Amino acid sequence: MGAYDLLKPALFGVPPETAHGLTHRLLRAVQTTPVNGFLRDRFVVNDPRLRVETFGNEFPNPVGVAAGFDKNAEVPRGLASLGFGHVEVGGVTAERQPGNPRPRLFRLREDEALINRMGFNNEGADIVGERLDGKPLPEVPVGINIGKSKSTPLDEAPDDYLYTYERVADAGDYFVVNVSSPNTPGLRELQNREALEGILGTLADAGAAPLLVKLSPDLPEPAVEDALGVVDDLGLDGVIATNTTTARPNSLKSPQQAESGGLSGKPIEPIATERVRFVAERTDVPVIGVGGISNAKGAYEKIRAGASIVQLYTGLVYEGPGLAREINEGILDLLDRDGFDSVVDAVGADL
Repeated sequence: MGAYDLLKPALFGVPPETAHGLTHRLLRAVQTTPVNGFLRDRFVVNDPRLRVETFGNEFPNPVGVAAGFDKNAEVPRGLASLGFGHVEVGGVTAERQPGNPRPRLFRLREDEALINRMGFNNEGADIVGERLDGKPLPEVPVGINIGKSKSTPLDEAPDDYLYTYERVADAGDYFVVNVSSPNTPGLRELQNREALEGILGTLADAGAAPLLVKLSPDLPEPAVEDALGVVDDLGLDGVIATNTTTARPNSLKSPQQAESGGLSGKPIEPIATERVRFVAERTDVPVIGVGGISNAKGAYEKIRAGASIVQLYTGLVYEGPGLAREINEGILDLLDRDGFDSVVDAVGADL
């Protein structure tokens, strides 16, 4: 039994958002101390077979932290010390937002899942931008996820995204346009071709690069193809597949499934992996695979389905701080099993 197994009952004994806050405070406390170096020594897996170069960045391994865990860019160094090969912060909005009323984060323990209806709660682009510019960042790539302010009308979305981008532009190694969260009213309407062209075109004209778009698993396949057409037409650098889902698979056991919001974790893993495959088959740009990853097998399946790198969040809640190390070590074993020399060689092997 590991240390997290001993700590987990206490963390799961308090509301999930409280536990998340405690984790943040602990990471903030250690990331500027020698303990951070100890964590790196314990959790970072250094092996050239894990390195991935994609959309202008070099990732020391393919396993990253998805947006939502570090909304205000407070602990990217602490997360990197846990062995992650990149950290995506945000979603950041132009305006400071309190988010939706609590409770707004729910554990589905029987399903190893979460439901959230956070509502893009964050300190706003001005404060997050100042923090990113003013504090040391980790050596791994840092992505910045940008969302629309709740009060901004949909037809003013391009300027809203641009405001946020301009305030975080100097700190990001890549930028993600989030039009797929289910928790901001009307946001998913921005996944149609005309709206995407307006937002992404505005950011591309402003020099945002590398620029990616994050799509919903609930988007019908023809609409995904339309979105990928915009990606190709504008010369974007990548696609993230996928965000949380409003669907409720029949396999769910937890009574918390009745809560509204976006579902993440193990139940959406097969849906997300198939969406990675669908996207990778239809575009030549790199794909970041997200959804349900909690072990090396799940990460490796997304890589073989076409993901250049992968991200997780919910898995970290259930499996603990050693997860990135466990996944990276497991991927090395799977590469050896299948005769691949590196992660790069395995990307899209099943297509």
